[in-house]
Amino acid sequence: MDAKKLLMIVNPTAGRNKPRGPLFDAAAELCDAGYLLSIHTTTSPDDAAQTAAARGGDYDAVVAVGGDGTLNQVVSGLMTLECPPLLGYIPQGSTNDFAASLHLPLDPVSAVEQIVQDPPRQQLDIGRWNQRYFVYVASFGAFARSSYAAPQAAKNALGHFAYILEGMKDLNSLRPYQVKITADGECLDGEYLFGAVCNSTSIGGLMKLNPERVVLDDGKFELLLIPSPRTPADLQNLVFALLNQQYDRLIFRHVSSVRLETEEELPWSLDGEFAASAPAVEIENLQRALTLLL
Repeated sequence: MDAKKLLMIVNPTAGRNKPRGPLFDAAAELCDAGYLLSIHTTTSPDDAAQTAAARGGDYDAVVAVGGDGTLNQVVSGLMTLECPPLLGYIPQGSTNDFAASLHLPLDPVSAVEQIVQDPPRQQLDIGRWNQRYFVYVASFGAFARSSYAAPQAAKNALGHFAYILEGMKDLNSLRPYQVKITADGECLDGEYLFGAVCNSTSIGGLMKLNPERVVLDDGKFELLLIPSPRTPADLQNLVFALLNQQYDRLIFRHVSSVRLETEEELPWSLDGEFAASAPAVEIENLQRALTLLL
């Protein structure tokens, strides 16, 4: 029986303050499990996606080592392949939102122990945002900026708290965005402070969704919209509702497709990566597009 080939794509800047010894132990664990291991260390922001697209088809599995942005890059590359390989994830970022949804261990050796088990495996829905892809969230408005604007050095030093600090800056510039939204045929036009199309129980390290409402392979995303408050009391009630997962005070839907149109400058965040404003955005759920070694 031929040995299985595995490509590990490592982002060396993710979680830079973490010791590297456990990663070497994780690599040894993969070799002991019978994998022929190749390791690629990224050298630029797009390197992970380009490597996954160019080389991923030659392997039985590709493992992303880094934060949510690294995972996004690897998945984006794999989604260009006609027959993508199995996906693995060793979370080494500062927040690791998606890893929290999957209950993935943050210790590399423990994460590899899950990868080499066969079964179980987890099928994953992947999102398509116009011509780009996302794994667990596409968001706009308040707090979306904090996911990509926090400096990497601050993320490495402060971890989760760096996002909170960056999010607090957005509080000073809270403003509504006028958008036209069609979600599975339902019209939700209005003014919103924040919107997210997600497949995760944690968004940007700042917001939490009830795990019982999030299924990773059901062909549905969770659409969360925060309407613009009319008074300071309304804003306080909205924040309270969000923190306590009281979705009846917010707009919350399970949807497979979303179209959003706006005449305003509306930058997005895709898994913590910046996406420029577009007058029209089409978001589609690609059900069970990838299979995660889990």
